[in-house]
Amino acid sequence: MFNRSIVPAYLPAKATPKLRLKRTAMLGICVAAALSAHAQTSSSSAPQISSTVSDKAQPQLSLTQLVQTVLDNNPELRSVQQSSVTAQAAVVSAGALPNPKLEWSRGDNKALMASATPGNVQSMSVSVPIEMPSVRNARIEAAQAGQRASVHQIAASRNALVAQVKLKAYEVVLRQAQAQAAYDAVKLLEQAHERVRVRVSSGEAARYEIIKADAELINARQQEQTAKLMAEQSQLTLNRMAAGQLPQRFDLALSLQDPVAKAQLNGINWQAHPELLQLQSEVDKAEAQKQGAKASRWPGLELRYAQTREPDIRNNTVGVSMQIPLFDQRRGPIDEAASEVERARLRMEGRKAELEQQMLQAERVMEMAKVRTKALGEGSVREAESALRVAEAAYRYGERGILDVLDAQRVLRAVRADLLEARYQLQSARIELDFLAGRYAEPSAL
Repeated sequence: MFNRSIVPAYLPAKATPKLRLKRTAMLGICVAAALSAHAQTSSSSAPQISSTVSDKAQPQLSLTQLVQTVLDNNPELRSVQQSSVTAQAAVVSAGALPNPKLEWSRGDNKALMASATPGNVQSMSVSVPIEMPSVRNARIEAAQAGQRASVHQIAASRNALVAQVKLKAYEVVLRQAQAQAAYDAVKLLEQAHERVRVRVSSGEAARYEIIKADAELINARQQEQTAKLMAEQSQLTLNRMAAGQLPQRFDLALSLQDPVAKAQLNGINWQAHPELLQLQSEVDKAEAQKQGAKASRWPGLELRYAQTREPDIRNNTVGVSMQIPLFDQRRGPIDEAASEVERARLRMEGRKAELEQQMLQAERVMEMAKVRTKALGEGSVREAESALRVAEAAYRYGERGILDVLDAQRVLRAVRADLLEARYQLQSARIELDFLAGRYAEPSAL
């Protein structure tokens, strides 16, 4: 109720109720106008706020886009791809024919006897080396085997690079999930810290409880910062693999809970595995070099034609030269090439056995990750959440201290972290199985 003392002295007492009504009406009109202006300002600024948020949103990349960007710009893969051009040039060099050799000389013929005829003397000769067909064919076969090895090396490098990119992509998702979990833990601890502070200020709890809550909150904030830095580092690693062609910050359309198809894990086509094909090409190359070393005992012939012109005589000669393996039987190069053949064959057989064992190991890791993921997701996490709810309820009713609540929160964070690691191990084992099977070697297998 208004005080009569605020009424001006020059107004009569009878006009006071009307004045109050007028003032109330004017006040209502002003408030309504202010609210209307505020609503219009808010509605006009709302699109600007939403647009600002959308501008700051990070671009989202699919796994296919990420892998394709890395394949198009990775410097190591491009360097390996250039080796195929080098190998093709080596095939051309191996098939090239030797060039003929031309010699020409000129001199003076002085007469030392009365019967001799002085004058100019000219000499010209042409020699053409002719290789043995066995030497030439062995050299060409070795170069062609090297070209096939370079092609399979590109496929093997692509297979390894795609697997590495996918593994790093899921690592980024893992680090981001860990950062989000650390952020949620900090918010939860801040709420608990506030409750503890109120109880300690009111004298309902001891001083050591706020000290313990402070320590837990500081540790959680440090873990949050570490998780954020690790997530940024994982993205920087992917960007380095793409030669800096990715955005500085980006999100991936991936999840650690992506299903794993069992049909992809059955069998390996050893006849199409890029690493084994590369090693087989190296065996073929070493075998061709061995045959070339054997054929080099009789390297070939050299045909020679020479013509000498003197003042009164013209000489035409034709000759053939051949290297006879009398002292050097080429035993050293032959034994060296045979050793290289055996070494290449042992490498191929050893890699095949190693791939088989790695496949078995990766399958065991996948099965263990599946069991662990199921146990943590369906059992441990639920039990830890239930234990936290019981501890918080007991703390609210004063039956337990804050230490029990903090311990329950710590256990829940640890179990959730183990669940994230188990899901990442499951995806990692799936990627390793596809890599060992050589499924990423084809351009269409992204």
